[in-house]
Amino acid sequence: MLTRDAVFSQFSSYYPQADRILFDRACALAEHAHRHQKTPDGRDYLQHSLEVAAILTRLKVDQTTILVGLLHDLIDTPDASRTEIEKFFGAEVFQLIEAGHKISSIPYRQKNRGQVESFRKMFVAMARDLRVVLVYLADRLSDMRVIQACAQTRKESYSRETLEVYAPLANRLGISWLKAELEDLSLQVLEPEKYAALTRRITTHKEKRGDYIAKVGEQIRKLLVDNQLEGDVTGRFKHFYSVYRKMERTGVDLDEIYDLIAFRVLVDSVRECYEVLGLIHATWKPISGRFKDYIAMPKSNMYQSLHTTVLGPFGERMEVQIRTHQMHSIAEEGVAAHWKYKEGGPVPAVGRDDQRFSWLRQVMEWQQDVSDHAAEESSFIDLFPEEVYVFTPQGEVKELPRGSSPVDFAYAIHTDVGSHCVGARINGKLSPLKTELRNGDIVEVMTAGHQTPRKDWLAFVKTSKARNKIRQWVKAEQREKSILMGRELLEKALRKHHLSLKRALMSGQLEQAASEFGYRTTDDLFASVGYGKTSPGQVVSHIIPRDEKAGDAQRTGADDGQNKASKRPSQSAILIGGIDNVMVRFAHCCNPLPGEPVTGFITRGRGLTVHSIDCLQVQTSDPERRIDVEWDMQRKTLRPVKIRVVCEDQKGMLVGISGAISQADANIVSATVHARGDKKGNNLFVVDVENLEHLNRVIREIKKVKGVTRVDRLKN
Repeated sequence: MLTRDAVFSQFSSYYPQADRILFDRACALAEHAHRHQKTPDGRDYLQHSLEVAAILTRLKVDQTTILVGLLHDLIDTPDASRTEIEKFFGAEVFQLIEAGHKISSIPYRQKNRGQVESFRKMFVAMARDLRVVLVYLADRLSDMRVIQACAQTRKESYSRETLEVYAPLANRLGISWLKAELEDLSLQVLEPEKYAALTRRITTHKEKRGDYIAKVGEQIRKLLVDNQLEGDVTGRFKHFYSVYRKMERTGVDLDEIYDLIAFRVLVDSVRECYEVLGLIHATWKPISGRFKDYIAMPKSNMYQSLHTTVLGPFGERMEVQIRTHQMHSIAEEGVAAHWKYKEGGPVPAVGRDDQRFSWLRQVMEWQQDVSDHAAEESSFIDLFPEEVYVFTPQGEVKELPRGSSPVDFAYAIHTDVGSHCVGARINGKLSPLKTELRNGDIVEVMTAGHQTPRKDWLAFVKTSKARNKIRQWVKAEQREKSILMGRELLEKALRKHHLSLKRALMSGQLEQAASEFGYRTTDDLFASVGYGKTSPGQVVSHIIPRDEKAGDAQRTGADDGQNKASKRPSQSAILIGGIDNVMVRFAHCCNPLPGEPVTGFITRGRGLTVHSIDCLQVQTSDPERRIDVEWDMQRKTLRPVKIRVVCEDQKGMLVGISGAISQADANIVSATVHARGDKKGNNLFVVDVENLEHLNRVIREIKKVKGVTRVDRLKN
């Protein structure tokens, strides 16, 4: 049974500034929060927390990481609040615990190698601070040590996840002992019969080969002493999973694995490594093709060593690994050892974007763990901001661009899901469709048959698939509405000549007109009219015979109006070329006034909208739906306009301003008065004016009032 004293002793042995009070406080909080919980094998839950911390001490991590290890499961308990954790241990500790909790909540579903790879990438992408990964590797190892006490289904799924995600992570971080133990424990669950058989045979080998290891080890030590070299020599059997994989991969029996035993020689310098190699090769014959120099060419996880296989004493093959003591520490402790030796002191926090990250990015390359094709597609995990990994409720990983929304996620599942999505639950909570997804989010899309894509989705979607599908639908919808509006406008225009659209269609006149305008179908012609690209008057002139048009012109008193579209005043004081009886409305975004240059915009189903010609909304709109319009200055009409007046906050100001507006012959529709804290007054008036010139007169009169400092027209 682990004790607080034992774990703290391990910690303080390499971290002299360790705070015992803080350590004990963390143990006490963990013990209290988990007082009603037991580990699967029946121990107090504090034993699990202490074991995680003990495993972390082997990695020589800093104090923050040890505290996170002790408290990593507190978010799942009701007795430890964020406030309490931050108060006693700092915000950094809570943030690491929270990040780790999110990782542990990820649903893992193994489907294929690509999915497993995405899961691994996402795992580390979520842990911007690699200390989180170290804590949860330690947590996983502690859990695997008692996995046999769990139910069979739980054992198998947990062990497979360990083998496919956590062991490769430990390997990529260079923590060889942790990787080996995770693999052996997983194999024990997933292949119990093979593991048991392998254990018996290797144990027998160890008993038989004990003398062999001792004798060969002594020969290597004597070889070093005879050549004035100092070094540590050990012999070991390869771990079970490594032997199992080699047997499965090569199809050979245990007796045919010649490098089952490996000897390790640790010296003080790189020069001595190569000296020992020379001595080994001079003493025993090296096997061709079995030499690897990882000192000159380190592995991506910074592992360095010389590996050679020779025909050793008694005519048997043996593998010899030669490295420095520092290289050995890095090989065993991985990331933490690298920081320790690089910085020359206690392990620092690792979440900062300094020179260590250039190495971490190399550590996190995954080419050697995936197929060549997959490596080409995605060489790095997401320590960069290009990708985000999210999950379906079934645990399937979806890789999306950074900044993606639930709409992008929905289209990534299926076009129909995207087109009909009405909402989303992110991690079980209802969220807006424009919510930015984060690594590890579990996203559930809600759909409805009546829902269709919306144009405003284009403002936040990131994937090309979502954008293209939305645009396609919007374009099709716009066309349908434009066709309906075009039919309506043509119907009204033909009715003036005592004709009907139905008759024009049945006679083929409309089809002929469409051809003359260069359109393939009558629907294309209707759409053009609906967009405002072609005026109804132009179409009518192609349908009605010339003599009939001349007769119409005489009856209506028009002069040479055969091909020229007339301009008729509408009830809104707007003249529209070639269109009559069209509903006209004024845009709220720019609130145009008579006398200002204006343009018309065909709004589907809502007639014509009049904008100021310099309105930004019009400038960014579809030019095919614009139409020339002008004011009928002969017709008097009143238009409301908003005016903001800034003045001194003093008695009588409102009376003066109201009087000035009346003096300019304008009527006040509404007034809002607000006193600011800087002895200024903010007043908003809505007044009716006839045109732009009238408005300017009103503004001039207001500016004459003493105490008025500013007068502005508000266009929306």
